[in-house]
Amino acid sequence: MRHPLAVAACAVLLLVAGCRHHGASDARWVPSPNHEARRAIIVVVHATEQGSVRESLATLRSENAGGKVSAHYLIGRDGRLYQLVDERQRAWHAGGGSWGRITDLNSASIGIELDNDGSADFPPAQVARLLVLLEDICRRNDIPRSQVIGHADLAPWRKRDPGPRFPWRQLAEAGFGAWPSADAGLPPPGFDGWVALQLVGYPMREPQAALRAFRLHFRGIDDAVSPMGPEDARILYGLVATQWNLGRESR
Repeated sequence: MRHPLAVAACAVLLLVAGCRHHGASDARWVPSPNHEARRAIIVVVHATEQGSVRESLATLRSENAGGKVSAHYLIGRDGRLYQLVDERQRAWHAGGGSWGRITDLNSASIGIELDNDGSADFPPAQVARLLVLLEDICRRNDIPRSQVIGHADLAPWRKRDPGPRFPWRQLAEAGFGAWPSADAGLPPPGFDGWVALQLVGYPMREPQAALRAFRLHFRGIDDAVSPMGPEDARILYGLVATQWNLGRESR
């Protein structure tokens, strides 16, 4: 039988070891108070593209064809909210892609899955719960309300969710995500829509795929073939004008 003092000493050592900071083992620890926890700077909205909440909960706690997957939240069609990963942790929902200068979306984002098979409408209860959740997430994490995008936006060559039926305009009217200025007018001569796509944030690895994702988001159509047209250019000019006005007012 071990001596009580030895047991107590072991317990203290285990406690101290468990409280050690994560870092280089040979560094002298001189703590600074000037820090904060790593936090998200953008929100990514998904559609599960599965048949039910039950199926999606199982997938988000195990894996799909591409490997292990997860998200921070899942919202059912009835508006019921499920949390699967702490917001301070990195969930595996975005995969490869980028948005503007953000290249590791999993590390920089909070992922929200919506129970939807990829072709159905999003019920009012589900959208209402999403709006409440977005307000809460953006407020607590100090995320700009404009920093709400879809999965297809960051990875247009491989994703299309949340799809053409997702009500982006309704979100914009509630203050979330980007939306073109209503009074921007027509684009000036020489306006380059492809440059505008990149300025908005779309990755240009495959330009036509980026155009398709833009159309899914801002026009509600799934068109991966047609060349860029006047309506695309008009909306893109409105988006760029909106961003420029916001930038000018913040100076």
